[in-house]
Amino acid sequence: MVATTSPEATRRPVVAVIGTGGTIASVGGDGLELVRYIDRKQMLSIDALLARTPELAQVADVTAIAYDVLQSHAIGPDHWLALVSRIHALAAERPELDGIVVTHGTATLEETAYFLNLTLKVETPVVMVGAQRPATAVSGDGPLNLVNGVRTAGSVQARGMGVMIVLNDEIQAAREGAKTSTLRLQTFRSPDFGALGHADADRVAFYRAPLRRHAPDTEFDVGGLDALPRVDIVHAYAGADGAAVRACVDAGAQGIVMAGFAPGLVPPAQLEALNEAARAGVVVAHGSRVGSGRVPALGASHARGSVTADNLTPQKARILLMLGLARTRDRTELQRMFDTY
Repeated sequence: MVATTSPEATRRPVVAVIGTGGTIASVGGDGLELVRYIDRKQMLSIDALLARTPELAQVADVTAIAYDVLQSHAIGPDHWLALVSRIHALAAERPELDGIVVTHGTATLEETAYFLNLTLKVETPVVMVGAQRPATAVSGDGPLNLVNGVRTAGSVQARGMGVMIVLNDEIQAAREGAKTSTLRLQTFRSPDFGALGHADADRVAFYRAPLRRHAPDTEFDVGGLDALPRVDIVHAYAGADGAAVRACVDAGAQGIVMAGFAPGLVPPAQLEALNEAARAGVVVAHGSRVGSGRVPALGASHARGSVTADNLTPQKARILLMLGLARTRDRTELQRMFDTY
């Protein structure tokens, strides 16, 4: 008897690629312009970017989705809200999609990824990809990152993993992946728990799954929001006073994430200012500036009525606190969110 292969086993995945700009789409003056290309502010459209990587056709049926062309250090909460809306619309328009890839600059990629991980309400796997070198670079990393992002998004194993980050052949969970190097290709790492898996030449291989709640099974629905509560980050450093904390309060911050010394300590003058902020109704979340490890509750060494940010980086703790404050100001509920997500 001759074995047959089912159409489902042989068909190529259907993947949409949303372009938002970033280094992966950037154009330099020549192949060795690896840093100053940023000043040119010239970027390829998503159609032009995909056209430079014909190998995509070997791994999936890919559709380009024009969205925006931005340097990622210009991206903020307004863009996140709009991107969530666009992905929801795309998933509704294209129910046949096996996956969605978002190209993005690496400066804020981890923040956009975590926001999507908390707010998307689609079952379709979503993968964020970027590059450390521009599209015109000698030995650029963008094309393979893009191919591997498409392969990962179209993988059956990617379902249920939440939003993922794919660069340098590695698959990181949106909650944990962070940019750790300014220029090196292996910049994205998950310091505490490691990668979810690898996008290797022969197959996409997963080795673990994220346990913390993630898209689409979250309580955060931003469909009706035009803006998010203001939350600022203040860093601890030797001899710091309370000026930055008080400036954030004066600017209208509803929450402050304190990027403290490990395991969450702050200088006395900053703690005094944080307690003033807490008495004024500002929610304080204590985190750590070191990028790894949980922050435990430290009693009188933390601001009164504060919450702790678990092992989230300050930039990700800010996102969760913004979303939490859009729902409640109850400290017990906010702490539950940090313990859950």
